[in-house]
Amino acid sequence: MHKLSSFALLSLLAPLPAFAEVPQVVTDLPAVQSLAAQVMGDLGSPAVLLEQGGNAHTYQLKPSQLRALEGADLVFWVGPEMTPWLDRALDATAPKGVQIALLADPGTHRQDFPAGAHDDDDDDHAAETEAGDHDDHEGEGEEHHHHSGLDPHAWLDPANAEHWLGVIAEALAKQDPEHAETYRANATAAAASIADLDAKLTAELAPVKDRRFVVFHAAYGYFVDHYGLMAPEALALGDATDPGAAHIAELRAELKSDKIVCAFPEAQHDPKQLTLLLDGTGVKLGGALDPSGSALPYGPGLYAALMQGLADTLTGCLAK
Repeated sequence: MHKLSSFALLSLLAPLPAFAEVPQVVTDLPAVQSLAAQVMGDLGSPAVLLEQGGNAHTYQLKPSQLRALEGADLVFWVGPEMTPWLDRALDATAPKGVQIALLADPGTHRQDFPAGAHDDDDDDHAAETEAGDHDDHEGEGEEHHHHSGLDPHAWLDPANAEHWLGVIAEALAKQDPEHAETYRANATAAAASIADLDAKLTAELAPVKDRRFVVFHAAYGYFVDHYGLMAPEALALGDATDPGAAHIAELRAELKSDKIVCAFPEAQHDPKQLTLLLDGTGVKLGGALDPSGSALPYGPGLYAALMQGLADTLTGCLAK
């Protein structure tokens, strides 16, 4: 029988080196999840709380999602201005991990909703109930968002998306130093891809810069400002409310003035009200816009698909 040397025996008994664990990441919206997924690459897959087809403003979390939130090492979210349901959940669960509100980062370009992007007839509004709520959802009721003040839809400016990639990479690098350079390299590559996409969309949207249009709700300020488009009129100036009678009458007059080319419904909302509003006006009904990306396949490619989809849908109607 061969005898092991003392050195060899000690080597066998010594503990193996610990391998760094990739952080458990939770995100609020599919656009944020897409950015985080690009930064993490093959190292991990960030979770997203907003389910396919969900309303980003009025979503209600399931108990299983609350548990995932509690166990997260990092939570990347836009902020309470966009997802108040997550703000409540973070207060209630006190997750162990670091919470990063991307809208609050000093490098994020922030802008307010346009003047008038709220309805003065709030008393005429009726709360809109989101279809498809699950029985096991937590929370009470839905938020009523009347759009004024800070606009939280900041991911629709690709410059913000590029900046957020760096914020996400640095947060991951701090938690997982072993893979820091991988996170940073992935973020750099993803930012370059978004810059290329941005240039493509700028050229695609240039021919329709002077075309006026209507959208379902006031969510597109960052997008239209970045690409120099006309600021759209909005049917629902709050996310969980019906438009007031005065606003509908005003919008109807605009639609009949021959100044509006197209009106665009939204993926998470019934287009019936917008369709009825267009009746007899001559304004074309465009495809459904999806500002949150919840109707798209989730994953790293979602952000590019979301931005390309908005551009294609707009030009598909406005350029005719």
